Amino acid sequence: MMTGEHRQIPLDWGHRSAMGEADFMVAPGNQDAVAWLDSWPDWPAPALVLFGPQGCGKSHLAQIWRARSRASLITPEDLRTDDLPDLLRPIRALVLDHAQDVAGDAGLERALFHLYNIAKEVGGHLLLLADRAPVNWVMRLPDLRSRLMAAPAVGMAAPDDALLMAVLVKLFVDRQLRVGEDVIAWLMTHTERSFANARRVVALLDHEALVAKKPITVRFCRQVLGDGGANPAPLPELG
Repeated sequence: MMTGEHRQIPLDWGHRSAMGEADFMVAPGNQDAVAWLDSWPDWPAPALVLFGPQGCGKSHLAQIWRARSRASLITPEDLRTDDLPDLLRPIRALVLDHAQDVAGDAGLERALFHLYNIAKEVGGHLLLLADRAPVNWVMRLPDLRSRLMAAPAVGMAAPDDALLMAVLVKLFVDRQLRVGEDVIAWLMTHTERSFANARRVVALLDHEALVAKKPITVRFCRQVLGDGGANPAPLPELG
């Protein structure tokens, strides 16, 4: 982190990342997932599973699909309800984030099994986001396992060099920040290579640049992140 006697604490006006369809970058590691979502609603099963490491773009793709399908977003804990059909009313489309967390919990497994069957009955669709494929989930309910094993499951890969560079540029543009090509090149070789870490790094640099009233240069990146910026410190709490 930057140090000094005079530090301006920037007001947190909020930041909205560009999450529209035009902002998603199709690459070999995600093109199959894009194709499957483009084929909706002609899926061969009521559910589709997108799996991959944190930061691979699952949430962005789900946001695009939600805009098309008007789907609601839920988590496994939302399945603890007495009226599962209400989750599919009136839109009949849902995104279940962290879907792998259902596995091993008898109550959640039964709820997802029933929700799957309801979706099938009403012609609805479930998009399940997970960090790994259902074949690697330890499920107690054989009926749920058979349903999910029959549903298409599409893997998404961590970003390659070209995609990660493009994402870094996009993250800076989202925040209306101008940086040189040398900054992007430095970040590519001195930070952890993941979408999630790219977001953390850009957020930290943006914050510290506002505090220091300085442009984001390679020298500034070294001051903030050090020469091995793979695990930058979390942003400070702003009060």
